[in-house]
Amino acid sequence: MTDQEPPRHPRPRAAEAEPSAARRPVSMDPPELGFKPRRPVGWLAPLLLLNTGLRTLLAVLFGAYLDKRELQNAMPGDSFEAPGTDGEIWLDYVADLGDGFDATYSVAYLLAQPELEVDGRPLPRGQLLLMGGDQVYPVASGDEYENRMKGPYRAALPEPPVDRPQPTLFALPGNHDWYDGLTAFLRLFARRQDGHIGGWRTQQRRSYFAVRLPSNWWLFAIDEQFGAYIDDPQLVYFEKAARALGPDDRIILMTPSPTWVKAAKRPEAYDAVDYFIRTILAPSGAQVRLLVSGDLHHYARYTGADRELITCGGGGAYLLATHQLPGALTVPPKETLTRSASRSRTYDLVSRFPSAAESRRMSWGAFRRIPARNPGFATMLGLIHTLTMLAMAGAASQGGIFQRLFSIPLVFMLVLILLGAVLFAQPPGAGHPEHVRHWIFGLLHSFAHIALAAGGTWVWLRLPFHDWAWPGPLVAAAVLYGPVIAFVATQLLALYLVIAGFFDVNVNELFAGQGIEDSKSFLRMHIAADGSLTVYPIGVDRVCHHWTADPGGAPDSPWLQPADPLTVKLIEPPVLVDGPAASAADAPAGDTTTSGAAPGPGSEGALP
Repeated sequence: MTDQEPPRHPRPRAAEAEPSAARRPVSMDPPELGFKPRRPVGWLAPLLLLNTGLRTLLAVLFGAYLDKRELQNAMPGDSFEAPGTDGEIWLDYVADLGDGFDATYSVAYLLAQPELEVDGRPLPRGQLLLMGGDQVYPVASGDEYENRMKGPYRAALPEPPVDRPQPTLFALPGNHDWYDGLTAFLRLFARRQDGHIGGWRTQQRRSYFAVRLPSNWWLFAIDEQFGAYIDDPQLVYFEKAARALGPDDRIILMTPSPTWVKAAKRPEAYDAVDYFIRTILAPSGAQVRLLVSGDLHHYARYTGADRELITCGGGGAYLLATHQLPGALTVPPKETLTRSASRSRTYDLVSRFPSAAESRRMSWGAFRRIPARNPGFATMLGLIHTLTMLAMAGAASQGGIFQRLFSIPLVFMLVLILLGAVLFAQPPGAGHPEHVRHWIFGLLHSFAHIALAAGGTWVWLRLPFHDWAWPGPLVAAAVLYGPVIAFVATQLLALYLVIAGFFDVNVNELFAGQGIEDSKSFLRMHIAADGSLTVYPIGVDRVCHHWTADPGGAPDSPWLQPADPLTVKLIEPPVLVDGPAASAADAPAGDTTTSGAAPGPGSEGALP
C-alpha cells in the first residue's frame, strides 16, 4: 500500500457532478444532491439475508486473508493532538449511521448545527466528530458509502464553518465496514492527507487512532476486526502512543462493539479489550474512565466505581430492544478462560433509551411493521406455504399411508421448513448455556408453520379449486391461496418473534424486521479547563421524514432543512465522568449524574 490516492470512482457525468458551494441543490433530486437518498434496509429481504449470510461466512472463513490491518503498518503511525480552545474541547460521538436517509440525515443535521439548545443548555458543535462503527449498511462499497453516509453528511455540513475552526472527523470501522476487508473504508477515511467529508476534515491514516486531548485526557480507538484479536502493528502503534501517558492521564476508549455487554453471553468477547487495557494502558498508570461503543442500536449506560460503560448506536440504523439488557454486568466475566485477566468489577445499568417499557411496547408493532417493511420476505413465506400445501394435497390423494406420509415433494418441503426455522433461531454451539433454548424455539417455530400448512391444506381440499383440471389448481393457489397464506404466515412469524424475544431469542430479528427509525441518539462530550469530562446523551424521539431544499442558505448551512419538527432532549442528566465538579455552564447544581453515584431523575432508576 502506498500513500498515493487511487481514483475513488469513475468520473461522474456532468449532470451528476457533486454540487459546489456556488450551486446549492434546489431539490432532493439525486442529480442535484450528487447522491441517491436511500430507503432503510429491509433486513428480512431474502436476497439480502442470503447475501449478508454469505459475506459473514466468507469474513469468518477468510477474514485473516482479507485483513488489511497488517498492511497499514506501511502508513504513517503518528498519533494526533486536539488541543481544543483555552484548555477545553467539545466532542461528538455517533455510531451505526449509514442506513436510511431520513434517520441518518436527521442525526447528521443535528450534529452539524453550530449549537444545540438541549433542555435549556447551549451545547456547541463538537470540534471532533467520532464515528464509532458501521458507517454503512448493509455491506461496504464505494457507492453505498456515497449514498448512505458521505452524501448525507456532506449535505448537512457542505463547507467548513465560516466563523469557527473546521471540525475533524475520526472513524472506527464496525463489522459492516469490514465486509470488504476495509477497502472502501480506508479509501474514504484514511488514504488522503487533505481528505474531507463536507465541512469535516479527515486526518487518520489507519483504521485505529490515538488522539491527545486537553487537560490530561486521551482518546484511544481500537480496531478488533470482528472481535477476533488486535494485530501486532496496531499494538506497536498504541505502545508508541502510550509512552506519552502518565499517572495523571485519563482515557476515553472507543471499541467497535460493546463487548462488556456481549461478554454476559460469551465470556471471551471481552478478552481483547481487557488485554489492551492491562498490557498497553495500565502500565503507564493512566486510568480508563470511559468505554464507549456502538453496534447495539440503542443507548445504555452501565456505571461502576472505576469507569462508565456506554453503548450509543443510535446514529441512523434500525432501533434495537433495550428491555432484555441485564441489570448488572461483571466485567471481565468470571467465566473467562484468560488466566491473567483484570480483576472483575460490577457495573449497574442506570440508564437506557428507549425505556424498557417502551421497548416492550415496540415489540408488539411486529404484527404491523414486519409485513409492511418486508414484502419480499412475506412473498417467500407465501411461496413456501403454497408449495407445501400442494405437496400435502398431492400426498393426500395417494392410495397408501406410506405414499401419503413420505412423498418426495412433501418430505422436501417439511425438511426445508424445519431447517429454515431452526437456522433462523441461530442456535449457538454445543455447550453454550443458551444452546437448548434456541433449538427449542427453532423447533417450535417449525412445528407451528407445519401446522399452519396442514390447516391450509385442510381448507384447500374443501374448496372447489383443487378438483379443476391442471394447471387450474396451480393458478388458483398462486392467485388466491398464496396472498392469503403469506399474510397469515407473516403474522405467525411476528407472533413467534414477539414470544421468543421475551426469552432473549431472535431479539435482533424482531426489531430489524420492524425497521424502527425513531429513538435515535448520540453523545456530546465536554472536557472543561479544570479537567472534568461531562457526557450529554442526546435523544431524538422522532426523526424527520420531510425535507425542503435551501438553495439560498449560507455555504456552510445544510442543503436540506426539516419540514417537520426535529427536537432533541437529554436522555438522562449530564454524566460527570471525571473531574473536580461540573461547571455552572455545564449543569445546574443538583442536575448532574456523577460517575458511580445513584441515578438521577429520568435515569434508569426512575423507569418503569
